[in-house]
Amino acid sequence: MTYKNRLIFLISLVAALLLTYIISVIFSSNITGSGTSLYSWLDSRSSSRINKIVIDSQENEFELVRKINQWYVLHDGFEYPARNIRIEDFLSNFTKKTAWSVRSSSASTHERFGVDDSASRVTIHGEFSVLLDLLFGNDDVFRNETYVRKAGHNEVRSGDMSIKTYITSPVTSWYNLRLIPDSEGGAVDVGNVQRISVTNNNETQVFTRRNRGWDVSGINVNNPSFVNIESYIRMVINTEGDGFSESVTRNDPIFRNNRIVIELGNGRIVTINLSEADDSGRIYAHVIGRDYIYSIPSWSAGRLYRDAASFETQ
Repeated sequence: MTYKNRLIFLISLVAALLLTYIISVIFSSNITGSGTSLYSWLDSRSSSRINKIVIDSQENEFELVRKINQWYVLHDGFEYPARNIRIEDFLSNFTKKTAWSVRSSSASTHERFGVDDSASRVTIHGEFSVLLDLLFGNDDVFRNETYVRKAGHNEVRSGDMSIKTYITSPVTSWYNLRLIPDSEGGAVDVGNVQRISVTNNNETQVFTRRNRGWDVSGINVNNPSFVNIESYIRMVINTEGDGFSESVTRNDPIFRNNRIVIELGNGRIVTINLSEADDSGRIYAHVIGRDYIYSIPSWSAGRLYRDAASFETQ
């Protein structure tokens, strides 16, 4: 073969290989694009219509119910306030557009992907209808994604497996354990407080807002630190328990001697009755108007009562 013919052969071979590569890239791109296009399970405009979420998995079975602007957890016949922010984050996984790749459209693959009728289930309800009913199956081999299918549909998609942590985490992770639940979203903060009274063993400290400062009575504070007072009030507002107790009732005599009364600018009064500390330092709290009892660990309970020196300007 002459040099000229050899050169033509090599150039043709390179051109053929290059053409094959370009075609393969285009084909691969089309496949990838169709599989991983952005997708949302639920129209974001439906969010305001959601009033109930049912989570049914091997680990948990409970309901989240919205009443006015507050969510509640229904579990084992009891109703507890839920963490609104956590629920909003959970729902955003369904309403935001993100990568949910189509993995199959065949019903024969449902068992293999773990999305048959025995799978973990999340059902989202509106007032009159089911808005979304999803089955959550296995994780992929890399444990980066989980397989999901709409009930009644054959199509299986996969996406970020972090969504499963909401389904498999303990029901207690949904509880809003703040003594004042609406402090979670900032609806109640130190700026809303006009007066707070703290009674411990029949001794009462009272902090009353006056202009931009605070009047203190019931204890001897010569030079009040407004920063320390507001820091203390903010801590009280944001105090939360580590669980709810069914062993104590709201009429239990342990709540007779200690209480915190918070008066807000809108006329609302929050009265928190507190028990004495047990041998471990734990106390129980009952907020007037609610049926449940909070359990407060010793490290948090010990911060609720302060001596006069804590409010002095240093």
